[in-house]
Amino acid sequence: MTVFQAAICKPHRSLTLGLIGYGAFGRLIAEHLSSHVELLIHDPRYDGSADLAEVAACRIVVVAVPVACMEETLRAIAPHLRPNTLVLDVGSVKVEPARLMLELLPPHVEILATHPLFGPQSARNGLQGLKIALCPLKGRSYKRVAAFLKVALGLDVFETTPDAHDRDAALSQGLTHLIAKVLVKMGPLPRMTTTRSFDLLNEAIEMVRHDPPELFDAIEGLNPYASGVRRRFFDLASELDVELRTTPHLPGRTALS
Repeated sequence: MTVFQAAICKPHRSLTLGLIGYGAFGRLIAEHLSSHVELLIHDPRYDGSADLAEVAACRIVVVAVPVACMEETLRAIAPHLRPNTLVLDVGSVKVEPARLMLELLPPHVEILATHPLFGPQSARNGLQGLKIALCPLKGRSYKRVAAFLKVALGLDVFETTPDAHDRDAALSQGLTHLIAKVLVKMGPLPRMTTTRSFDLLNEAIEMVRHDPPELFDAIEGLNPYASGVRRRFFDLASELDVELRTTPHLPGRTALS
């Protein structure tokens, strides 16, 4: 380990990180960062919740609320943010949160939009090798954040833009959750007579089936590219259905006029 790596991994007990939102993902953040920094948490549902103004006054502020609550949260913390504070979000879509942060946060803060491409289920065995997307919006502190995430937490860090992120996520994340939603409704799913490919598909379903409904709503409703991907997917599925029902050698075929 280099001197630089050692410095990155060393706990910074003089640094207090403000965490706004203590749901399932907020708790995951706290679990993995509590050994590196002091944490100050605000969430009205959390018994140990600190005052919002105090949390917003931290050097780093992580907004871990549902995307639908972003605007209200940003308006509430904006008056309390200090100069050079780094504000991050962890939402599953990036275009709208990025727009809101740039519009509503004061000019004296740095802004980094992020999307950890994992959740409590997929991170149950640790963070090593899991992906996180960084979308730098204002300031240069994101370089130190990226180094910390790589070296100290073992994450696979990549840089992108909010628009490019949402274009890709509409397919990779949007379809995963959509298919999982449909298959869960088709249950109970078989457990014994299964192929390896189905077992892998079922693993993917289990990773997302217990996600809160607001996450699905954000992925499908707040990603500007999700509706187009859904339409394309359903159109192709309909075409395939017609093809199967009109193939001569298949039993049960129907004649379509």
